[in-house]
Amino acid sequence: MSTAILDISALRQRISEGEWQARVKLAQAYHLAAKLRWTDHIYTHFSLRVPGEKPHFLINAYGQTFDEIQPETLVKIDIDGNIIDDPTGLGINPAGFVIHSAIHRARPDAHAVLHTHTAAGIGVSAQKHGLLMISQHSTRFHQRLGYHDYEGIALDLDEQQRIVADLGTRNALILRNHGLLTSGGSIEEAFYNLYYLERACQAQLAAQAGGAELIILPDAVAEKAAQAFDNSIRNQKYLLHWDAYIRQLNRNAL
Repeated sequence: MSTAILDISALRQRISEGEWQARVKLAQAYHLAAKLRWTDHIYTHFSLRVPGEKPHFLINAYGQTFDEIQPETLVKIDIDGNIIDDPTGLGINPAGFVIHSAIHRARPDAHAVLHTHTAAGIGVSAQKHGLLMISQHSTRFHQRLGYHDYEGIALDLDEQQRIVADLGTRNALILRNHGLLTSGGSIEEAFYNLYYLERACQAQLAAQAGGAELIILPDAVAEKAAQAFDNSIRNQKYLLHWDAYIRQLNRNAL
């Protein structure tokens, strides 16, 4: 890896303050995911739209682990996959471009897109009935979760239209036999959504492992809870969630 990545001052001179702050937040999200063991070594990816008029977004360099990622090592690309700024010289994961650019292009409101391959997420993604309404965490996604069938490693551009169609206007998607994906109008909102989806999947596998008959919540109850979560989103309560996590990260207390 080039030592150019250490020249933060040169990078900051050629980017806006808004982009730098986006880089800082996205790097924090990667570090949080590493602490929470949401990673798949150098695979999977988080992306964040660069503030401004051009449809550019930031994504991880292909080859860095999540705990290695820094604001200055993130790669900036355009919506067509052209690299605008790559201080590392490592390039990006092609599958990351296919998935993330599809959503950033189709959903201008989706400023952040987060994708994971956790054991719990993959486990639920492989179940025929998907996420079950058996926990308060799962109710966050009652009638608010899309599913996308597995088509192989996401390298074909024609899959983009199906990913976008399956996500629709929602901010959460289970990629069957693959993993999880969430989006949001900010990194904080997308991370909040991913937290709940990951926790819901963990709870489901734990409940199923017990072997007892599961209690499936009635639709009316699940929807009542989901609407309460919707209100939290509208009131930006996810900022409290994010700020608390950042304080823990800064204390190295996760």
